[in-house]
Amino acid sequence: MNTQKITLGVIVGNRGFFPAHLCDSGRKEILKTLEKAGIGVVILPTTATKFGAVESMSDAEKCAALFKENAGQIDGLLVTLPNFGDERGVANAIRWSGLRVPVLVHAFNDDPTIMTIKDRRDSFCGKMSVCNNLRQYNLPFSLTRLHTDAPDSRTFIQDLADFVITCRVIRALKNLRIGALGARPTAFNTVRYSEKLLERSGISIETLDLFELFGWVNKMKEADAAVEAKLQEIQQYVVAKAIPPIALLKMAKFGVAVDKWMKDTRLNATAIQCWTAMEEFFGVVPCTLMSMMSNMGMSSACEVDIMGTVAMYAMAQASGRPSALVDWNNNYGEDPDKGVIFHCSNLPKDLFVEKGEGSPVMDYQEIIAGTVGRENTYGTVVGRVKAAGFTYLRCSTDDFAGQIRAYIGEGEITDDALKTFGGYGVVKIRNFQTLLRYICENGFEHHVAINPTGIAAGVKEALSKYLGWDVYLHA
Repeated sequence: MNTQKITLGVIVGNRGFFPAHLCDSGRKEILKTLEKAGIGVVILPTTATKFGAVESMSDAEKCAALFKENAGQIDGLLVTLPNFGDERGVANAIRWSGLRVPVLVHAFNDDPTIMTIKDRRDSFCGKMSVCNNLRQYNLPFSLTRLHTDAPDSRTFIQDLADFVITCRVIRALKNLRIGALGARPTAFNTVRYSEKLLERSGISIETLDLFELFGWVNKMKEADAAVEAKLQEIQQYVVAKAIPPIALLKMAKFGVAVDKWMKDTRLNATAIQCWTAMEEFFGVVPCTLMSMMSNMGMSSACEVDIMGTVAMYAMAQASGRPSALVDWNNNYGEDPDKGVIFHCSNLPKDLFVEKGEGSPVMDYQEIIAGTVGRENTYGTVVGRVKAAGFTYLRCSTDDFAGQIRAYIGEGEITDDALKTFGGYGVVKIRNFQTLLRYICENGFEHHVAINPTGIAAGVKEALSKYLGWDVYLHA
């Protein structure tokens, strides 16, 4: 799954009372770091202003105009201060650009051995003035770990990596369209949510009744080119030797219908009613098709868990790796910091161990087979989640408070012994019992999205600072 390159608009701050030559050298240093990080840049040319920096109102106007012209490609803004910098020039350039994207404020270090009027930066002080003005202008911004830092330092490079994640999340959730296929299962009050609160954050929901989708499926012929292509895609995706051909054909038709619906209604992700009407009246589970979509970055959550889809999609787009939706499902022996994650499952193939025991294979859904019959539940993707560091995220709409809330953190997927069915794994999380208490006391759902990367800091910043969600970071 490819992730589009991030492009930043860069503002080099300048102030005439301070050495302007530092803007020349500082600009070169910051651009070198951005190039090494693979980050695209929109910046004033050195012919437009002195060293391409921003100081006067005229400079701010030129910078704002440049950003407006390139608004479609700018994902975030980097303000860098090689010297004190003019706070009004920076703030006005951002305001006049009309951009509402994440902003990272960086300041250079002074060298205590060269603190004469010729080389003294005072960026330490200027950063406070810039941040003061941004807050007055009601422009949210992010800060580096250290108040001042060198552009090539390990800490600033990590700051940039986190900021890129923040920009990816905001870009992904801006105008996100999620398809809700089918009604919420009656037994799952936990997946209730507010469409209106999501719409306030720019996330739209497109609904479709299962009856309508099955109507499209019933009109398809076995020999339809799209059906044959989808059938081949399914068989190439996961081992399905034990699955009856009729079940695979139903999955292929279902997949074609969902693909067309997503294309026609411009959907980025889905949440699907996976039981029990589909099994009783259609005769398969949708898990493999959902696994395939999630594996390609088009996150798909079961039980019409729209908020689960939001969390999955945000992390998938942030990391470039597929996300899964799992249950916080079981304790693991008596270790208070370990637990079992599980789903029946529609987990994306890339999260499973690749070879041997636990590698992914298509099977039937053991939990509901006793109710609707094994022959009606083929289509799960079962296996063990491979050991890795991971980030977990749960988003939820709090209708009583009129806001969206979330919790996020990082942990470890272990290779501890476990023999069970479905998609499963063992996790280790620091102060896990504290997290579990927080989940229960705050009414969060038992579903949680996981992603096999460490992206908590950048995602948390996006959701809290730039979307205004109430986010708890567990540590």
